[in-house]
Amino acid sequence: MWKKFFQVFKIKDLRKSIFSVIGMLVIFRIAAHIPVPGVDIEALKEFFGSNQVFGLVNVLSGGAMSNFSIIALSIGPYITASIIFQLLVMIIPKLEELSKEGEAGQRKINQYTRLLTVPLAVMQAYSMIILLSRSQQGIIQNIAGWQTVITVLIMTAGTMFLVWLGELISEKNIGNGISLIICAGIIAQLPTTLQQMVVTFTTSQITNLIVFAILGIITIAGIVYITEAQRNIPISYARRIRGRRMYGGTDTFLPLRVNQAGMIPIIFAISLVLFPSLIGQLLTRARLDWVSQIGYFLIEMFKNQWIYGLIYFSLVVAFTYFYTSVVFHPHQIADNLKRQGGFVPGIRPGATTADYIGHVSTRIMLAGALFLGVIAILPLITQQFLGFQGMLVGGAGILIIVSVILETGKKLDSQLSMREYEGL
Repeated sequence: MWKKFFQVFKIKDLRKSIFSVIGMLVIFRIAAHIPVPGVDIEALKEFFGSNQVFGLVNVLSGGAMSNFSIIALSIGPYITASIIFQLLVMIIPKLEELSKEGEAGQRKINQYTRLLTVPLAVMQAYSMIILLSRSQQGIIQNIAGWQTVITVLIMTAGTMFLVWLGELISEKNIGNGISLIICAGIIAQLPTTLQQMVVTFTTSQITNLIVFAILGIITIAGIVYITEAQRNIPISYARRIRGRRMYGGTDTFLPLRVNQAGMIPIIFAISLVLFPSLIGQLLTRARLDWVSQIGYFLIEMFKNQWIYGLIYFSLVVAFTYFYTSVVFHPHQIADNLKRQGGFVPGIRPGATTADYIGHVSTRIMLAGALFLGVIAILPLITQQFLGFQGMLVGGAGILIIVSVILETGKKLDSQLSMREYEGL
């Protein structure tokens, strides 16, 4: 491990790429501390600290929301746009054909995704301004007319700046730029989380602290295990004789990951869990008494940790199945195997093979879905049983950090392998 670490920094262009990525991440963290004018920062931090759902979104934004910085939206609108286009590719035939055109088609889809990000960012920025201006803490005051328009444009520009920064990072071939930005934001919140734990810590919590440390190690090990876990379906290729030569006759396997959806179900679930609380905050300011009562009911319902945790867990499990069914196509895999002369031993090629692959995927998906659900509500579990209130950087954050580290490590390994092969 350490040998590879030092080997990376011995290669000039690779070392230069790493320092360039670090520099861009530093720029991202500087932008996260440039606030938008007209906001009571202390009241804003109190608002996010007292709300479990909004607090989690703030952590995933790297604390940019609690500062109401120029990048307060982070890359949330871009992720939403990406998810929308992943779904549209499976629905709209023209987009499906475009996705099969290789790199040129993917560039066009990425361009459409960036274009969709702009209106989504405008809507999210305006919704956040309205929400905070109508909050009981009086977070935003005296923002109206052109000032609102300017604030929305600044926040939208901040999101597009992060998208551009993420693409620049991706071009360095060190890792996915968007994932690294999210990961850097979460890691930046760790000192604040540790500070909260130290402030609320008492000598009577020593046992809980030891249990928490053990739980953290088990969680990281579990995430690594599930992220890397896969079910290998044996594949055989029939022998073909052409002229005097024989082709094929090899045995390989088809890897099916236990967690094929990655962190996408958690992001989906956070968006939906956030929606009722957002509506509730807006309804509390309604003039009609019964409408405001509905708003207070929604807020109080999601303050109940058990109800919030149950809904959050159920949404993560449901979205794991939904997203995997969208991106994973057993019939397409079976058709490709049939055209290439491959087959699963003991299984008839074609529809039977597709049914078998789909059945295996559904069975192993259950373990991945339940694991993601537990990871999502892990902060609630630690708060209920260990009494730590500073655990917003919990399962979802650890999942993202570990996944990004594993992905970045594989990227660096491939870079080293390529240079060793080329004799560099």
